Amino acid sequence: MIEHTEQVTRPPSPATRVIGMLVAVVLIAFTLRAPITSVGSLVSQIRTDLGLSASAAGVLTTLPVLCLGAFAALAPSLRRRFGEERVLLGVLPVLLAGILLRTGSGMVPLLAGTVLVGAAIGVANVTLPSLIKRDFPHRVPAVTAVYSMSLTLSGAAAAGAVVPVQHALGSDWRLPLALTAAFPVLAMGFWVRPALRAARPAGATGGTRGLWRDRLAWQVTGFMGSQSLLAYVVFSWLPTMCVDRGMSEAAAGLVLSLATLSQVAGSFAVPLLCRRANDQRGLTTLVTVATLVALAGILELPLWTTWLWAVLLGLAQGAAFGLALTLIGLRAPDAHLAASLSAMAQTMGYLIAAVGPLAIGLLRDLSGGWAVPMATLLTVGVIQVVLGRGAGRDTPLAGPGPGNGGPRWPEPTPEPVY
Repeated sequence: MIEHTEQVTRPPSPATRVIGMLVAVVLIAFTLRAPITSVGSLVSQIRTDLGLSASAAGVLTTLPVLCLGAFAALAPSLRRRFGEERVLLGVLPVLLAGILLRTGSGMVPLLAGTVLVGAAIGVANVTLPSLIKRDFPHRVPAVTAVYSMSLTLSGAAAAGAVVPVQHALGSDWRLPLALTAAFPVLAMGFWVRPALRAARPAGATGGTRGLWRDRLAWQVTGFMGSQSLLAYVVFSWLPTMCVDRGMSEAAAGLVLSLATLSQVAGSFAVPLLCRRANDQRGLTTLVTVATLVALAGILELPLWTTWLWAVLLGLAQGAAFGLALTLIGLRAPDAHLAASLSAMAQTMGYLIAAVGPLAIGLLRDLSGGWAVPMATLLTVGVIQVVLGRGAGRDTPLAGPGPGNGGPRWPEPTPEPVY
């Protein structure tokens, strides 16, 4: 008599699923900033090597931001058709191709690769908040804290590391840019299994056009846009502000590095604070006022205090970014609306942000100083406070539903991870 034994494959434990998904989120978060911030540190070398004008070199830093906004709009439809896991796995080869294409010879491969990089990151930026809302519905602030911290940490690390790595390797600017391809390669290894195991998404019967007529959705979008504008102005102009006040270029670069590194702590702490209160209006006001106070201190107070203000600026702007991401998850009642609200907020937000550095530079040139640009930033800050007071209310988006224009969308209902 022959005994047949069946080998039973046990599903992973809840703790294993939580850790595995968090690792996957962190890995893909690291891929979404390093390919962009690394260019900023090398742009002067790229300009010299390719013989670019100042305006042409400016395209290299503005084009990714425009792509983040433009391609974010595609994410909800891709998510509804393929599901979050497959979308995230699918953008990684596109990102890898863009990174490698940028290292080709001439301006055309550089721009084409930049578009691919921006497109892939724009789609992933929108899809991850939806995944977090779906798999961690009761831990949105905590998981968003890890996600936003990973974004800011990878961005700061890449910006600070590419030039030392280049000098250590004795190469031109292309090799350190190509090395950022390691991030999507590593992330692909972790995302293959979740993508293969993910259930097919159910079809959606309702649209989200009403979202664009929803006041709360616009308040969340406006807060995302205004904080992004202030952040990109700082990335572009903070060293120049310091140099105009008499600081050396080397010291001014260190000020920007200090502010950028300080963002890591802010982006991690504030989403965790959101767990302690359902209403975030006080936090939105606090981070905005702190940003404006820090900018005013850098421009007006004694030069030796600049380092202190840079820390406050980084903490405040990192907190504002983490808060903007958290508000998307908190205000959306389900993963479907989280994806749509994320697309709306990031499409409009990054398009608004792309205008900021150009407008502030123009105002500085026309006025001959920083008084008019600072007044403009203060105005943006006041608007951000008003928008944040609306977005921070403990009120979820309604969406289409009984009494609101139609039935709820059918949601794929995988078991939440945590």
